[in-house]
Amino acid sequence: MNATAPTDAPAFDVVLLGSGLGIYALTRAFHENHGVVSDVVAAAPSEAMRRSITCRIHEIPPGADDETRLAALDELSRARPTGRPALLLCNTDGDIEFIARHAERLAADHLLRQPDLPVVLELADKARFAELCTRLGVPQPLTAVIDFRSGERPALPELDAPYPLVAKPAIAQPHVAIRMPGKKKIYFVASAAELEDLVGRLHAAGFRDRFVLQELIPGDDTTMRSITAYRDAHGEVTLLAGADVLLEEHTPDALGRPAAMITATDPDTLAQARRLLDATGYVGYANADLKIDPRDGVPRFLEINPRIGRNNYYVTGAGVDVTRFIVEDAVHGRRVEPVIGLPSILYSIVPDLFLRRYVTDPERWQQVRAAARRRRVNPWANPREGLWVRAYARVVELNHVRKFLAHYPRPTDTGF
Repeated sequence: MNATAPTDAPAFDVVLLGSGLGIYALTRAFHENHGVVSDVVAAAPSEAMRRSITCRIHEIPPGADDETRLAALDELSRARPTGRPALLLCNTDGDIEFIARHAERLAADHLLRQPDLPVVLELADKARFAELCTRLGVPQPLTAVIDFRSGERPALPELDAPYPLVAKPAIAQPHVAIRMPGKKKIYFVASAAELEDLVGRLHAAGFRDRFVLQELIPGDDTTMRSITAYRDAHGEVTLLAGADVLLEEHTPDALGRPAAMITATDPDTLAQARRLLDATGYVGYANADLKIDPRDGVPRFLEINPRIGRNNYYVTGAGVDVTRFIVEDAVHGRRVEPVIGLPSILYSIVPDLFLRRYVTDPERWQQVRAAARRRRVNPWANPREGLWVRAYARVVELNHVRKFLAHYPRPTDTGF
C-alpha cells in the first residue's frame, strides 16, 4: 500500500531510465529548479551518479529484459506516496522504445510525455526519417538505403555523390547487437572498395537490417548544429533551443556527440524543426542534428532523436530550465509561453585551452570567448555536489583530452 505524502514532500517525483551524462544533466536540472531527487533505474551507473545529491540509484542487471525493468518501476510506484504524480523519462532510443511498447501499463503509475510507438520508430529509423524530410521538403544529405533484411549480401546502391561517403545503421539496436572487427557508430567510406568491404563484413557478422549511405557534407565539427525542442500535449512547440557545435566526440562508440557548443538562434532552422515535429504529431522532447552545407549555406537535417539528447544541459545552463516544459505540461496541466532561442553561453566538457585547438577560425574563437565570459557550463561540474563528484568532473575533462589526442588530434575539413 502506498504511503501518505508528508506535507513538505516535493509536488511530484521523477523516475529516469538509464545513466550517463544525459541522465545526470536531467537529475541536476530537476534538483536545481524543483528540489526533486530523482529515482534513476540503471544498469552499471557511474560512481559519480551513485554519490550524487541529485538522484537515488536503483540498480538493475546489465541487459535486463522488459519484465525486469517493469518490475523495478512497479516497486518504485508501490513505495510512492499516495496521490503524488511521477514523471517517467529516459534518454536512449532503446529506452524510449521500451516505454512506448509498454505505455498503457506504465501510464497507470506515471506521467508520460513522449511520442507513441509508430512515431518513435519513424524518427529513430534514419531511412524513414529521410523519407519524411523528402515529403516535407526539408533539406537533407543525398541518401540511399542498403537493405540486408533478405539475408543475401546486398548490392551497392547508386548515389549521385562523390566519395567519401557516410554510412550508418538506419536503426541503432541491430547494429549494436552484432560483433564485427572495426565496428563504429558511423563509418567514413573513402571508396567503392571500402564500401564493398563494409557491406561484406556487416553481412558476415549477421547484420540483417538496413544501412543508410549519405553524401558527406563538407565542413568540420563547427558546421554542426543541435536543436532541443519540446512539443506539449496540446500540440504546441513550447521550446525551440539551438546551439552551434564547436567540437564533437570522436571515439568509435561516441562519434558525433557534442563536446562543446555555443548557444545560438537561427529562426529558419528552428522553423524547419517545428515542421518535422508538427507533421508527425509529436509529443515530448526531441533533439535534432544538422549540418550547414558550406557549398550553399543550407542547413541539412541529419536526424531527429525522439528524446531530449545527451547535451540537454546547455538549455538549463543558458538560464531556461529545460525541465520546466514537461513539469508545466504533464504535472500541472498548464500551457506556457513558448521559448524560442537562448542567450549566448559556452557549454563544454573539455578544457577551454584544449578547445582552442579545434576552433581555428579567429572570429569564431572570439565568439566563443564572449559566450564563455557570459557563462560557461559543464553538466558534471555541479557546485552543489560534494568534493568527490566535483573532482570527477575535472577528471572527465582530462579524460576527454586523452581521447581526442588518440582519435582526433587535429581538426580536419570533414570532421572525420
